[in-house]
Amino acid sequence: MPDPILTMIPGPTPVDERILAALARPTVSHLAPAFVESFGACLANLREIAISEIAQPFVVAGSGTLAMEMALVNLVASDEALLVVSQGYFGDRWGELADAFGIRCDRLQAEWGQTISPQQLQQRLDAGSYAAVAMTHVDTSTGAAAPVADYCEMLRDRSQMALLDGVCATAGMEERFDDWGLDALITGAQKAFGTPPGLAILLASPRALAKRESRATVPAYSADLMRWLPVMRDPTRYFSTPPVNELLALHRSTQMVLEEGIAPRFERHARIAAAVRGGLEVLGLELFTDADCRADTLSVVRYPDGVDDAAFRTSMAGRGVIVAAALGSIAGEAFRIGHMGNIGVDEVCRTLDAIEASLVDQGLERPAGRAAKAAREIMSRGDRSQI
Repeated sequence: MPDPILTMIPGPTPVDERILAALARPTVSHLAPAFVESFGACLANLREIAISEIAQPFVVAGSGTLAMEMALVNLVASDEALLVVSQGYFGDRWGELADAFGIRCDRLQAEWGQTISPQQLQQRLDAGSYAAVAMTHVDTSTGAAAPVADYCEMLRDRSQMALLDGVCATAGMEERFDDWGLDALITGAQKAFGTPPGLAILLASPRALAKRESRATVPAYSADLMRWLPVMRDPTRYFSTPPVNELLALHRSTQMVLEEGIAPRFERHARIAAAVRGGLEVLGLELFTDADCRADTLSVVRYPDGVDDAAFRTSMAGRGVIVAAALGSIAGEAFRIGHMGNIGVDEVCRTLDAIEASLVDQGLERPAGRAAKAAREIMSRGDRSQI
């Protein structure tokens, strides 16, 4: 990376030079043949990455939150009910969106660092009547990865639509749109895709599109899927000017995902997670998230006694590595490391070296260089035991 700052937060993630080169291409008309071809190929690649033959991708200017809003306002009416399955700050956002649009919402809330079990979901579904179930694959606040495949299996023979927030998982952890029976998968460009922020991504099932088509109106204009659908099926059509350069960058990112191979990319993320956690263990650091639900895309790390959050992260920044503060009830008690996208062992080791030195700055003795060595050994032998 030409920039000496290494951004190891749970998004935005470091952007590969090949993606930056696509972003830096001269801006052209959104109807230019080369752009239309690239846009169409990007949409097809997103479908392949989601392991789907039936999903209709949508990509518009915005963020993951906008994609969540698009899914909700198009697929759940104000006289219907939503069940939110949350394991953290961003799972709760589904409920906040429902409240904003007057949709009745029941919440199934896990303790932070844990997830809702399939049995808990089954009990709630049996006790209520819902149009859709909104889930979060990986909550960026807690590092907890939900057993989404099990949730979806439970929903398979039910009428409720399955809405999945994949923002901190898509392109880094397996998501099988067709096999799981998803109706909406929403994500953003700036996490495991390793693309600059600015794009809202949504994939919709045929059942989801039929639901939207059955509604006379929705409480949205730019977020109305029906206004964007003609463009997504034929990028020569026009509704609103698309973010040309950001889409070129996303297209290059999706090419890189497929060039690496979907399964190998997921495996690489698992090995990087193991390497990070192996290094953290050498440093005597504990993870906040329960061992049975830790995501491959980020780690939430507890501070040892006596470590000041702001001072630690300032020390990290002084060494050219940025990590993220914890959110919500654990703010000040932990920090978050993103390890997703197009990073490799060098970025992991640089981060571990900076953590080690920053702990020493706080007066804690740590074994010099052993964390990075452990991470390299784990990566070289493909050891996933630390996941």
